[in-house]
Amino acid sequence: MDKLPHDPMMLFSYVNTQLRDHYPSLNEFCKAMDVDRSQLEAKLKAAGFEYNKEQNKFW
Repeated sequence: MDKLPHDPMMLFSYVNTQLRDHYPSLNEFCKAMDVDRSQLEAKLKAAGFEYNKEQNKFW
């Protein structure tokens, strides 16, 4: 996750922007960015955000 912002709010914003503009799913984003999905979800969950598959975003 070194390629991604470390601050949880910046990470939240960055990931949602990428999902909205470039990736049809969280799996596609994680694969393209070489990021462990479970680690990403855990970090964002700790900040109060959960992934919504239907809307393809964290909220």
